[in-house]
Amino acid sequence: MSLKKSAQPAPDSTRRSERSRRAIYDAALALVAEVGYPRTTIEGIAARAGVGKQTIYRWWSSKADVLLEAFLDLSEQASRDAGPEYEFAIPDTGDLAADLKAVLRLTVDQLRDPRFEGPSRALAAEGVVDEQLGRIAVAKLLEPSLQMYADRVRSAQEAGQVRPDVDPRIALELWVSPLAQRWLQYTGPISYEYTDTLVDYALYGLAPR
Repeated sequence: MSLKKSAQPAPDSTRRSERSRRAIYDAALALVAEVGYPRTTIEGIAARAGVGKQTIYRWWSSKADVLLEAFLDLSEQASRDAGPEYEFAIPDTGDLAADLKAVLRLTVDQLRDPRFEGPSRALAAEGVVDEQLGRIAVAKLLEPSLQMYADRVRSAQEAGQVRPDVDPRIALELWVSPLAQRWLQYTGPISYEYTDTLVDYALYGLAPR
């Protein structure tokens, strides 16, 4: 009489794929922060992640695709860490100034997070000289956040808190653009006090009240 060996459970390919994907994200972000976008390669990402480059090409067609998806994942993690109320919209408490200040403080935290800062600067710098990459990065990474600000301003317009003739897309630049410039060009420190002041200046102006 022969004894059959008990069947071994099949490897969980989904879990293995997720581990590989996560390793590739981490490797891509770390590498671009260390050597810059031009010197980051698929081969380098694969070696750092401990996977074959064919694994990367099975999921992505270029290093830009890898990095943009890694950034999206990092941004989604930051949104989850901030709380579910920040994942898809800026919360509307009825106080526009307070809502903008709250989300900008989260942005300050993210910009000062080493996991985010290095790779973000590298991608932003390359986006200045590579128009196609810059436009893709704006569309995939920045546009969703800008849309959230625009939607919150429109909500304030509907509540009579903002003039109806104000263009929300121009208005949001009053606090988003100065923060981005200061962070990118090191023209000054970024802090909660700074972004709170941006909101106050944007909403209440510079003239005496």
